[in-house]
Amino acid sequence: MSKYDLYNILKENLLSQIEYEFQVGAYQEINYGIQFDVIEGDKKSKVRIYESKKKGVTLDLSQVKYEELKAVIHNINSNGTSKNQEKVISKFMSDRLEIPMIGVDESGKGDYFGPLVVAGVYADEALKIKLKMLGVADSKALTDIKIAKLAEQIKVICDYKILVFDNVRYNTAYNKIGNLNLLLAAGHAKVIDELVVQTGAQVALSDQFGDEKLIKNCLREASKGITLEQRPRAEQNVVVAAASILARDAFVSNMQGLEEVYGQKFPKGASAQTVEAGRKFVYQFGKERLNEVAKLHFKTTDSL
Repeated sequence: MSKYDLYNILKENLLSQIEYEFQVGAYQEINYGIQFDVIEGDKKSKVRIYESKKKGVTLDLSQVKYEELKAVIHNINSNGTSKNQEKVISKFMSDRLEIPMIGVDESGKGDYFGPLVVAGVYADEALKIKLKMLGVADSKALTDIKIAKLAEQIKVICDYKILVFDNVRYNTAYNKIGNLNLLLAAGHAKVIDELVVQTGAQVALSDQFGDEKLIKNCLREASKGITLEQRPRAEQNVVVAAASILARDAFVSNMQGLEEVYGQKFPKGASAQTVEAGRKFVYQFGKERLNEVAKLHFKTTDSL
């Protein structure tokens, strides 16, 4: 275990404490280790983690004056890092800069109009650094113009896979499966499968949208040996952020294509404007053709 592994373990466990509202700061490098702030209300403490060849990884709570925080950290450190240690550490493999990995994300799942897009990006240490230098971040924090520019750059330097469920395909698959999370899992697994074959990657990270077994159960046999991590806000990882950019760019491009074909605007999301656009489409083309542009299982369909 490295000092960074222990930081990630402590951070995840502190943020998940129901009884407290801990805030965990980013770590800073110090001599022989790292340090980070833990805040709850008006109480701020500094936690230090040291690493040496002789002593290994050690935790320093000398700057923590908040006894309850000390107790929580001691509990995490004694239970979380010793019990099934390899499994705990493996959850954070994708956060190690030196480990090549696949990042996967989707776009369009909350939009009534347009496709569902799943994208994956592979990056090693050098490419992760390049992605950060390009300004790659979660697509939700970027404009569509910036996303389009970054998507072009990502495609030049990284191996990638983009899977588009156009609306007809989406509706057919949803009617067969009957569950969005299962459909997402199948899409994520297909993207991971193809990138594993293409790159030989051993680690993949995805945003967690349901039971962790969903994606694993959909993977081909050849991919089942990879370390598959799933966690909320996975887009904070630069490789997943790159995947989110490719997914969003493909979604926007497909929406533009639909607007050109049908001669009308299709609002993103699911709002009153969406209902208005849906009614306009039904008036012009008929409700039987709605499956060409919309996700029919949304409640919006009942309003048209």
